[in-house]
Amino acid sequence: MGERQPRVTADEIIRVLKSLGFEKVDQSGSHQKWKHPLTGKQTIVAYHSGEIIRPKTFRRMLEGAGLTIDDFIQIRRRL
Repeated sequence: MGERQPRVTADEIIRVLKSLGFEKVDQSGSHQKWKHPLTGKQTIVAYHSGEIIRPKTFRRMLEGAGLTIDDFIQIRRRL
């Protein structure tokens, strides 16, 4: 865990999830459910356009997707 937690928006999280094969399967208000068809992992993304996601919320989104902060940073750099 070499780097600090990045400040990210929901759009950035969704871009990373899509690159990993996650698909949007449901939405209730501003909460989108993203699920990976092969692994079955799922996460809820609180979508508020342009707003920075709170650190604890960000960590929970990554946890549901089976990612670490370092994983997220590396994938985001490649996109």
